[in-house]
Amino acid sequence: MDGYLLAIDQGTTSSKAILFSCAGELLEMAQQEFKQFYPADAWVEHDPEEIWGSTLSTCRNVIKRAGIDASQIISIGISNQRETTLLWDRLTGKPLYNAIVWQDRRTAEYCAALKKAGRETQIQSKTGLLLDPYFSASKLVWLLDNIDGARELAEQGRLAFGTVDSFLLWRLTGGTSHMTDATNASRTLLFNIHSMAWDEELLSLFDIPSNLLPEVKNSSDEFGYTEKSLLGCSIPINALIGDQQSALVGQACFKPGMGKCTYGTGCFLMLNSGAVPLISSQKMLTTVAYQLDGRTSYAIEGSIFVAGAVIQWLRDGLKIIDSAEDSERYAEIFPDSKGVYMVPAFTGLGAPHWDPDARGALLGLTRDTGIGEIVSASLQSVAYQTMDLLVAMKDDGACFPDVLRVDGGMANNRWFVQFLADILNIEVDTPSFTETTAFGAVCLAGLSSGVYNSLDDLTALQGSARRFTPALSDTEREELYAGWIVALNRVKSKDC
Repeated sequence: MDGYLLAIDQGTTSSKAILFSCAGELLEMAQQEFKQFYPADAWVEHDPEEIWGSTLSTCRNVIKRAGIDASQIISIGISNQRETTLLWDRLTGKPLYNAIVWQDRRTAEYCAALKKAGRETQIQSKTGLLLDPYFSASKLVWLLDNIDGARELAEQGRLAFGTVDSFLLWRLTGGTSHMTDATNASRTLLFNIHSMAWDEELLSLFDIPSNLLPEVKNSSDEFGYTEKSLLGCSIPINALIGDQQSALVGQACFKPGMGKCTYGTGCFLMLNSGAVPLISSQKMLTTVAYQLDGRTSYAIEGSIFVAGAVIQWLRDGLKIIDSAEDSERYAEIFPDSKGVYMVPAFTGLGAPHWDPDARGALLGLTRDTGIGEIVSASLQSVAYQTMDLLVAMKDDGACFPDVLRVDGGMANNRWFVQFLADILNIEVDTPSFTETTAFGAVCLAGLSSGVYNSLDDLTALQGSARRFTPALSDTEREELYAGWIVALNRVKSKDC
């Protein structure tokens, strides 16, 4: 089919616009970083106008660089940083406050009080999520309670709440569309993933007026048209989806048991669990993977706080490597960490431990330990943490995947991916290109706009992957992982 598909990939530190052909080829990309604000300890904010400005600018730039006319774009798909929370005036379109980012912890005491009151079981049973400041509901409560007049305006129907996808959609459509998709709704603590609707009991618990909320639609659907003045013509918007779910789609993980792991600053492992949500007993998250034609596919998700960040620490903190690429070179020369274990709990431990008081450690050091062993141990730590997640998911009843598809910056490190395959004892695939999050969004946009007819068509778009096959013996694997468990237990807090 002639024409193009445009992905908007709005992330935590930058906005991207990526142009694809209908055959799934990446043709052009524009990216723009924006400022992070830290107004108080554990507070993280973004300027909504910077998010919007960087998004619009990259869209215009990618069209210009590609030398095409905007009228040749068939459809737009949007993937976004999840949980980040915005509140804006429906009449003016102006945000009342900065966006409160998913990393923000200002509502920790509020969530702890609800947990102490015994509310977490109720919330998890409805949403699949844990009661944590990570998610949107407590952030929205803070906005309503700390902005002068916000609650009164909300009760009058003047205000709109949304995650980043909803805010961008509002701006792109000139305020005519206030919508989200099921994946983003499922990350708010307000959405019932069984009834697939905003939950009245949860809205009452958090004291949030329902008129603030966007309409929830399929991930691949009709969301409106861009205002003509923005890009030169009106372009249909046919997909909204959270970034990690978009990567799952971009990796064509459409069958139960298929999974992907994204290695960025942190790590997000997501397994497709099919039409039935698995409510975790192992502190995993149950979430909507995607919703198509009213049919919901679920996923179980685990996240670790430190993946690529440990390599950044070696480079910027210890200054023992000059670049992330150096980590692969050192590991190839020194593949044996000689009993050294790095537990990178720099900001506590994520899933399945959820131990905020744990702190990082290097264990097993001897007089012979050098840079090579420390670098190898640091890369290995990310693979061990991935194994922790898969073991917990298996204990929850999820299918252990035959192949894990990986993306993100660390997927370019061949030594790491091979060690990952060795420890997990499964084959690991890396994609032909790394922009799988954006690719998932355009796949869904193409599905809704008629460019593609089925999930089989999307699977057929996948480029050739490089496959890494396990090479360690069972004895070696078990000994290495047992050593990790010992090291892990050394850093856990007494309360965990």
